[in-house]
Amino acid sequence: MIIVGEKINTSRKSIARAVERKDAGAIQEVARAQADAGAHYIDVNAGTFLEKEAQYLSWLVETVQSAVDRPLCLDSPDPRALEIALDVHQGEAMINSISLEKERYDALLPVVAGRPCKVVALCMARTSMPTSARERIDVAAELIDGLTGAGVKPGDIFVDPLVQPVSVDVRMGPAILDAIAGVMTRFPGVQTICGLSNISFGLPLRRQINRHFLVLAIARGLSAAILDPTDSELMASLLTAEMLLGQDEYCSAFIEAYEQGLLAINR
Repeated sequence: MIIVGEKINTSRKSIARAVERKDAGAIQEVARAQADAGAHYIDVNAGTFLEKEAQYLSWLVETVQSAVDRPLCLDSPDPRALEIALDVHQGEAMINSISLEKERYDALLPVVAGRPCKVVALCMARTSMPTSARERIDVAAELIDGLTGAGVKPGDIFVDPLVQPVSVDVRMGPAILDAIAGVMTRFPGVQTICGLSNISFGLPLRRQINRHFLVLAIARGLSAAILDPTDSELMASLLTAEMLLGQDEYCSAFIEAYEQGLLAINR
């Protein structure tokens, strides 16, 4: 499972304040905590600042990568912000995200096809949000066809089935899980990813909901997730699921995390 640490996002008030003040120490502390907890990528998002997004996103890239040896997930629909951030990024970034929305697709396709990177393909249709698993898979098929046609390797494509809250529509859980399974079966080599916490929006006990949904998604083939890696119970659920599904040879990742104290939950 590829883990993308979600916490450096200016929709969080503490992060927004740190970015506005150019408080590198505060941002780097959050980055280190996520890397130490097991994040393979660190997500950086400055989207709430609109006019200053490009400036702040590139500052975040340099600030985070000066503190942790991790590639970043550059979270923006703005091609200009992404290109500026990519110019200062070290290594191969992940771009989040391209969709079938015409303006977004036309603007971002040259960016993701023009340099080596991972790309999140969000299952947003041209004019509407999908509701069923079939609609999500159809959107994914079109995105995959367009991206591979532009030279993006299948293994660099991460299909995001567009997680929507079950508080809005209780059918969203099965639709998303079925979409993950469908994509992984129909498109060998392509990967899947989701923004985990979206599933629990508007409900109590959000962390419990997130943990259970993650386990179900892993069982359906989910290969990456944008989540809070500092949530030790969530990480324990992730590692336990992978172990029980035969994805952790000799149970080594689970045992190592336990011995390092990363799974500090009630025994």
